[in-house]
Amino acid sequence: MKHFFTLLLIALCSFPALAQKDGQHDFDFEIGTWKTHLRRLQRPLSGSTTWVEYDGTTVVSKVLDGRANLVELKVDGPAGRLEGLSLRLYNPQARQWSLNFANISSGTLSAPSIGEFKDGRGEFFNQDTYNGRAILVRFFIIKITQDQYRFEQSFSEDGGKTWELNWLATDTRVKEGRGRG
Repeated sequence: MKHFFTLLLIALCSFPALAQKDGQHDFDFEIGTWKTHLRRLQRPLSGSTTWVEYDGTTVVSKVLDGRANLVELKVDGPAGRLEGLSLRLYNPQARQWSLNFANISSGTLSAPSIGEFKDGRGEFFNQDTYNGRAILVRFFIIKITQDQYRFEQSFSEDGGKTWELNWLATDTRVKEGRGRG
């Protein structure tokens, strides 16, 4: 029996498909311009259920030969204007991405969310503070269609037992115009 398991282990290790996936191109789908509809919980972790809505654009560009990308978000709504920047960096040793977000109004980077894509779904987590309290942050990227994706952010103040959704953005690809034929 021991010989069988040794042969099975050797066979499994010889399949390249079972090797850990290189995720450097996981965000390639998003390069380009997107129409963004954003819903944001006005006061997270306060018991509030008041959401504010925004519309605008997201532009995603490859940088550093595709080992990173830059996201520029500009949206407007009744609650005002939001402008943000996200620098996503790929770590080839860990085979994971760090998502580093900056809000133009604060001028600082948030703690990076770290994660990867599994079965086409991006899952990223970090520890941060919100209103002076330690929290966990969860960020999902979910494919709706080839040209539409949903981005969800949730906070947990109880170590991940419960999560409160506070950011829900739907991005729809802006089709590039046809050539001048």
